[in-house]
Amino acid sequence: MSRFLESIQLKAGEFKRLPFHQARVDYVMKTYFPNQSGINLTEILSKSSFPNVGLYKCRIVFDAEIQLLEFSAYKMRNIKSLKLVETDLESMPFKSEDREKLNEAFSKRENCDDVILIKNGLLTDTSYANIGLYDGENWITPRTPLVYGVNRAELIEKKKIIEKDIRVSDLKDYSKIRLFNAMIEFGALELGVEDITC
Repeated sequence: MSRFLESIQLKAGEFKRLPFHQARVDYVMKTYFPNQSGINLTEILSKSSFPNVGLYKCRIVFDAEIQLLEFSAYKMRNIKSLKLVETDLESMPFKSEDREKLNEAFSKRENCDDVILIKNGLLTDTSYANIGLYDGENWITPRTPLVYGVNRAELIEKKKIIEKDIRVSDLKDYSKIRLFNAMIEFGALELGVEDITC
């Protein structure tokens, strides 16, 4: 079994969206390690030596227990173009350390900076982020992403994005697309729909 992964944003000494990360860790523990004691992220992180200045990615790899905890300075990738690529990846309510199939899909981007993965004719995610598309009134996110991200969960809870199936043929009904994840805030990375190629 592959190990699991959480990437937590650490900004100016504060861990962002920790309750959402904890919920995802709890799901993994209950599903795969029901006889093990849980992992308390707040407790573990409070005992770690972490930077108090700047923007960092806190990467946690775990199975029944924490296997790796590391901090690295974060700089957002520059994404200006996206290519539609078919996938057969299953949706997951957690993140796997194994990115082999995602990397394989990413390798099909040709001259684009990243891919939007299409499953059964529906948009899902890019290779590393959830997406939201603007229809002129609301921001819509695919109902079935490949990874149910923590930022996505918070945005839905705050009613800033709405879940809906988005078909490739629906792209003409949208003007903008945003990429977001635990490290990228909603609105920080935005492209025009014309920057998506088939």
